[in-house]
Amino acid sequence: MAMTLIAAYDISSDPRRAKLAALLQANGDRIQKSVFLIEVDEASLGQLRARALDIIDPDVDSFYIFRQCGSCWAEVECLGQAEPPSRELYWAVF
Repeated sequence: MAMTLIAAYDISSDPRRAKLAALLQANGDRIQKSVFLIEVDEASLGQLRARALDIIDPDVDSFYIFRQCGSCWAEVECLGQAEPPSRELYWAVF
């Protein structure tokens, strides 16, 4: 079952920061410079976590994963220029 996550980081090294940003961008939407909105299932979350641990230096870097329940996410408020990413639906014809 898919879950919604907020992932955020504070990475001191440009190369590590770029690698982690690319990993998160491949799995979700950037909503701020170092904050991403991600939808994954439990298995994909485990893979994402493992790949992030291979990228970051745990002695100097921080990586946060905040799980968002459905009812919490339904109550998100955006002020000013902030907008939650729109969900794009695609049709597949087989």
